[in-house]
Formats: sequence, C-alpha cells, structure tokens
Amino acid sequence: MNELFTLNEFVHQLRSIAVENDDVTDIIKRVRPLAQRLAASPDLLARCNREADPVQGFGFQTLHEEPDHTLAIAVLSWLPGRGTPPHDHGTWGVVVGVEGDEVNDFWKRVDDGTEAGHCELEHLYKKTFKPGEVIALLPYIIHSVRNDTSKLSLSLHIYGKHVNFTERSQFDIEKKTVMPWKVVLT
Repeated sequence: MNELFTLNEFVHQLRSIAVENDDVTDIIKRVRPLAQRLAASPDLLARCNREADPVQGFGFQTLHEEPDHTLAIAVLSWLPGRGTPPHDHGTWGVVVGVEGDEVNDFWKRVDDGTEAGHCELEHLYKKTFKPGEVIALLPYIIHSVRNDTSKLSLSLHIYGKHVNFTERSQFDIEKKTVMPWKVVLT
C-alpha cells in the first residue's frame, strides 16, 4: 500500500521550502523527494481527472496555485502517441511520472537569440521516464515530451510559477521558429 501523503501536506511543505530561500537548485533538490511521495499517494490518484484536450494532445489539471500564480501543482494527462513540441517553462519545475512512461527529448538552443522569432535547436539526448522517476527542470531547459504507449499516461508537475504566467516558449525545429506558448487547462 502506498503511503498517504496529501496534497495539503505537500503544499504546506512546498511553501516552507520556497519561503526559506531563492536558490532554485536547492528548492528543486528539496522538492524532489516530496514530489515523489505525492506522486505515489492515493490522495493524488483520487484527484486525477484523466482528461486530455485532443487538440493539444494532453490535459493540464491544476491542483493548486497560489494567488500570485506561484507554486503551481498540476497533473498532466498524456494521450497515447501524443506529446509536445520542444518548449521551456520560464520557471523551475519538478516532474514525476505517475502512470505510464514518458519519453523526453532534451534540446539546446544554438543560435544567439538576437533575431526575433528565430531559433535553432540541437538535440542533446532522449530519456524515458517511468512512474516514480523525477525530471528536474531549470527555467531555461528545453525539452519535448511524448507518450509512446497505447494508454493514457499521467505525470505530476510542480512549478515555481504557473507556466501560463511565465515567459514560456515553444520551438519549431523544422521552421526554426520560437513563439510564446500557453497551455489549455482541463
């Protein structure tokens, strides 16, 4: 039986961690084990709506967000065979697999960023994350996500700020473009 660790307990501890310092690396290090506990908790599983937007290929269910849009907690439901284009978050993030595998490709921006709307990316590596495994993301990290399975997959996302309130970008590798990106909430 998985340990009961509630969303409310997690939020309380997350607030304590975020208030104590501004060191993003330290925040991520301290949030990781708590996020793993929450991802395995029956309380989290009971809250998952498992709904996904067929146009964007995933669902974004906000579970908690502070009034100033900081400390956002969400569950993402990934449709089979779907994913995201390369993107950054504009904030720190901790992501934990809940159900099913997710393939993450990590990218590096190789242009100098001086030409508006233009970008060039280089593929760095690919990693499949399984339930319970953690991805720690600094604000500038670029990755893309895919669910290559035949079933819906779920992941828990904790962000320093809700991604729809950051300077977040989506990248098109073929067209070599970059543009702001917001997600559809489910």
